[in-house]
Amino acid sequence: FFNDTATTEIYTLSLHDALPICAGPAVLHYRQPKVCALPVMYLSRVLKLRSGVLPRSFAPFSAALRFASVGGEWRNRVHSPAAAAWIERAIDKCQPDAVHVCDGSDTEYAKMCNALVQSGTFIPLNHEKRPNSYIARSDPRDVARVVEKTYVCSANEADAGSHNNWRAPDDMRKTLDTLMQGSMKGRTMYVIPFSMGPVTSGLSMQGIEVTDSPYVVANMKLMTRMGDEALDKISETNDFVRCMHSVGYPLTDGKQDVAWPCNPEHTLITHFPNATTSPDESEIVSFGSGYGGNALLGKKCLALRIASVRARDEGWMAEHMLIAGIRRNPGENFRYIAAAFPSACGKTNLAMLESVLPGWEVKCVGDDIAWMRVNEKGELRAINPEAGFFGVAPGTSDRTNPNAMATLYKDAIFTNCALTPDGDVFWQGMDTGAKEATTWRGEAWKSSDPKAKNTPAHDNARFTVSARQCPILHREAFDSDEGVPIEAILFGARRSSLVPLVVESRSWAHGIYLGLTMRSEATAAEQGGNAQLKYDPMAMRPFCGYDFGDYAQHWLDMGERMSSPPSVFHVNWFRRDDDGSFIWPGFGENARVLNWVLDRVDGTADAVDTPIGLVPADGAIEGAAPELVEVDAGAWAEELKSHDAHLANLSDRIPDEVLQEHAATVERLHESSSFAAEA
Repeated sequence: FFNDTATTEIYTLSLHDALPICAGPAVLHYRQPKVCALPVMYLSRVLKLRSGVLPRSFAPFSAALRFASVGGEWRNRVHSPAAAAWIERAIDKCQPDAVHVCDGSDTEYAKMCNALVQSGTFIPLNHEKRPNSYIARSDPRDVARVVEKTYVCSANEADAGSHNNWRAPDDMRKTLDTLMQGSMKGRTMYVIPFSMGPVTSGLSMQGIEVTDSPYVVANMKLMTRMGDEALDKISETNDFVRCMHSVGYPLTDGKQDVAWPCNPEHTLITHFPNATTSPDESEIVSFGSGYGGNALLGKKCLALRIASVRARDEGWMAEHMLIAGIRRNPGENFRYIAAAFPSACGKTNLAMLESVLPGWEVKCVGDDIAWMRVNEKGELRAINPEAGFFGVAPGTSDRTNPNAMATLYKDAIFTNCALTPDGDVFWQGMDTGAKEATTWRGEAWKSSDPKAKNTPAHDNARFTVSARQCPILHREAFDSDEGVPIEAILFGARRSSLVPLVVESRSWAHGIYLGLTMRSEATAAEQGGNAQLKYDPMAMRPFCGYDFGDYAQHWLDMGERMSSPPSVFHVNWFRRDDDGSFIWPGFGENARVLNWVLDRVDGTADAVDTPIGLVPADGAIEGAAPELVEVDAGAWAEELKSHDAHLANLSDRIPDEVLQEHAATVERLHESSSFAAEA
């Protein structure tokens, strides 16, 4: 390979267990003044370089040699030409010390968890209390989604929408190339093949995530259908979403590893959503964060931001929605609803509802994301693309969500939760009566200490667990290739005043308007937000991968394809009285609201027409105080003034049908106020 003999001593070669790398003859120089001609395909996977720098004249072969140095077994596992080529580029760029293709087995998961314990990332919990479960503490600078560092790099800025940060794709790729270059030195690159949704379903998508974080591998095992089946599917189709992730903490120049490696000063979470026009350019690249949706790239990044663009182009819907099945009487069929709430606003609680109504059976299909397509009958059918739950821990208890607590009895990962002296997890609102704990920051906490802050766990502390452990998982629907038929869609937000317990839309277009103008009180699920009351259109503001005007038009177009679009409602469990107490008890009592919703779908429940939509008639929902469904026309008139500015700022492409719904609501409120004044 080298013309100058000065470079011939930088390497040694072993021909033990030779591995094919590439074809073609080559001349190998040894230390002795003699030349041995060998085909390059017999270079060993064992290659030790005395120097980390390859001669410039050797540049064309640098990638092949690096693959040898990290081990070439991965090629025996990856049969998709597109996947192999992309992985090769990732290895050449990130320069890991080793490569491991994940098979998704329980044995591999156990080895990964043991390695995380050895590195200090995982702390094993008490095996008697929570078998095979662990707690992890993140760097305090890496605790949530990072809004200001998340980008959608569409070809045209206008297509990304005003709600997304945007940079030109070529410009962003140059930045990422610099950040990713050598980012995995001293680490193993894990290649994670995964499927979002059942592998055999035509509603599903596959992806490959390369990462240097074993924490990500362990969580992806629980959150996706990961491993050999997904890899085989990718080999069949050659179609997958490329997901590249690095914690941005290479172990070079004697740097020692830490329990939670990250690089928050340079964090970037980027999306290149040219899924239909340029599949090879459809990619997610995340650098510097090891937490949640920043690193588990199958979740919000793929399942919503990338999938929403592909859904628009291919004629389906990728939504931030739970899916629940409801059977109101034994012997009846299950009926299915989808519901979109902002993060930390009760999706998981509703998805795992323990109904107070006798005879009711609620089954969970999914708690966070729904992919929905219209079938040949005009039905809107939905699947849950995820395989696990990544839920907010604080506030979860046997009182608020007993099914979630039952799901967490084993094989779970808890991040940024507190640790009790007897080796169990704890968080605020858990209602276990813990008197002391070690906080998520590793500090001592006692409930009796008047100076103790009421946050032993971080407000965005999470649990990760397989959905198959949920006692009310609707297994048939969860594994269904066809998905389940959706009869009602609920939008819901956290509002302490003004918004009624439940409002039914007048039409599909009016329902879209209700969703687009949804406002919610801020939660701890993201960093970078300041406003206490934020618009979160359809709970998709952080996740929609394109312009919201085009998104609204896509919803309208989807409605035209349905034989009977689902009824649309807006709910609010969080109204408070003058003392700050919740008026509605929520949790299991929410079944009473769902009962009215299904009765309205059937046309059997009474409702009152108001300027903003249809609300339950007096007595239609047992236990609902009158103030929960009242509509204050004057206060709503002020709310709609804010909607004016919101819609204008959201997009200059808002469809006329939606703007007409807004204008009609304003007019109805004006007429209602005038009538009240005359009376």
